[in-house]
Amino acid sequence: MLALKWLLMAAGIAMFGTAAGVVAYDVYLALQFQKLMGSGEPGAAEKARPSHPIRWPLAAKLFGWAWAPLLLAVSVARVPEGSGGVRISQISGVQEGTQYPGLHLVVPFVQSIAVYDLRDHLFTTDALPDAATKHEVLTVQTREGLTIGLAVSVRYRLDPRKLSYIHANLAQPVDSEIVAPVVSAAFRDLAPNYVVREVFAVKRDEFRAKSTRTITERLGADGIIVKEVLLSDVHLPAEYAKGLEDILLKEQESERMEFETAIYEKQVRIAELQAEAAKAQQVKRSQADAESRVIAAKAESDAMQYTLPLKQKQIEQSKLEARARKEATVENAEAAAQSKVIDSKAEVERRHLLAVSDSESTRLNATANAETIRLTAIADAERLQGEAAVLKQNPMLIQKIIAERLSDKLQIIMVPTDGRNFFASDVLRSAFSGGISSNNTDDADPDAPVIGRKQVQSMKTK
Repeated sequence: MLALKWLLMAAGIAMFGTAAGVVAYDVYLALQFQKLMGSGEPGAAEKARPSHPIRWPLAAKLFGWAWAPLLLAVSVARVPEGSGGVRISQISGVQEGTQYPGLHLVVPFVQSIAVYDLRDHLFTTDALPDAATKHEVLTVQTREGLTIGLAVSVRYRLDPRKLSYIHANLAQPVDSEIVAPVVSAAFRDLAPNYVVREVFAVKRDEFRAKSTRTITERLGADGIIVKEVLLSDVHLPAEYAKGLEDILLKEQESERMEFETAIYEKQVRIAELQAEAAKAQQVKRSQADAESRVIAAKAESDAMQYTLPLKQKQIEQSKLEARARKEATVENAEAAAQSKVIDSKAEVERRHLLAVSDSESTRLNATANAETIRLTAIADAERLQGEAAVLKQNPMLIQKIIAERLSDKLQIIMVPTDGRNFFASDVLRSAFSGGISSNNTDDADPDAPVIGRKQVQSMKTK
C-alpha cells in the first residue's frame, strides 16, 4: 500500500512535469519563429514554417489529470510501528479513536493523522548540573530547610486509548510540558515532610514509594501510564554529608556488633540445643538400657521356669552324691581305723624288736668299748713309758710341751744349754738382754740358761 502511494505521487508529479514540458516546448517554438521573422533576411519567411498555437488544452488536461494520483496518494496516511495516531479533521476537529500502526485513508486536505510514540519514554533529572547529559537539575528542600539534589528517572508511556484526549487537551510536547513539571512538583511537595537523613537512608524507600504514587495518579489522569519511578541518587550538602557519613559509620559499627551478637546468641543456642540433644540421647540410651535390662530380666525369669526343675534335679543329685561321699567317708574311716590298729600293733612289734636289738647292740658296744679302753690304756701306758724314757734323756722337752699347750702363738727355738758353738747365741743375748725386768729375773731360775729365761718371759707376756 505504501508503494502504491509513492507510485501515485510519482505519477502525479510526472503528469505535472509533462504538462509544463508541453507548454514550455510550444513557447520555445513560438519564440524561435518570432526571431526568424524579425531578422529581415530575404526568403526567411518562405523558409520558416507557419507557427501553431500553444497547446494549452493538452497542458490543462495533463495538469488536471495529475491531481488525481496526487490526491489518491495524499489520502493514504501511515502510522509507524510502536506509535499511535489521532485523526484530525479541519471541520470537526479531533475525532475519537486511536489509529494503530499501518496505513489509513483520510480525506485529502481535510483530515490528517497526528502520530504519537507509544513506546516507553524516560524522563531523567540530575542531582548536580552535568554539561554532558544536560538533564534538568531537580532540587528540593527538606524539613530542616536544607536543599538537596535528587537524581530521578521516570519510565512512562502514553495510553493508546486516550490519545485523542492527550492531543486535544495537553500541551505539546508532553515530555517537557507535562511530565517534567508533575515529577518536580511531586518530589518538592513531599520532601518537606522528611528530614535529610530520612530521605537519604532511613525512609528512602517510603519517600520514593509516595512520590511514585503521587506521580502515577497525576499523570494517569492525563492518559500517561507511569511504569516505574527510580530515585538513583541523593546529593547532600557538603557539611551535612560529612556528619551523616560519620553517623552512618557508627550505625554500621552498631549493626555489625548487633550482627556479631546475634551470631554469638545463635552459637549459644546451638550449644544449648546440642546439650539438650545429648541429654535426650542419654535419656533415650538410659531408657533403652532399662528396657533391655527388663527384657533380659523377663528372659531370665522365663528361663528360670525351665531352669528350676533342672536345679532341683541337680540338688537331688548333689544330695545323693553327698550321701554317697559320706558313706564312702565312713567306710574309709573304718578302714583307716582298722589300718591304724594294725599299724599300731605292727609298730609295737617293731619297737619291741628294736628294743631287743638296741639292748643287744648296747651290750655289744659296751663290750667293744671296754675292750677298746683296755687296749687304749695299754697303749697309753706304753706311750707314757716311752715318753718318760725320752724326757729322762732330754729334760728340756718338758718346757717345749708346756709352751706349746699354753699358746699356739709362741715360737720356740731349741739351743744347747751352754750355747757353745752356736752362731746365734750372741744375737739372741743382745736382743733379749734389755727386755727382762728385775721381777721376772728374780722369779727365774738363776741356773737356767738365758734362752730358758727368755722363753718364760715370753709365756708371761702372752
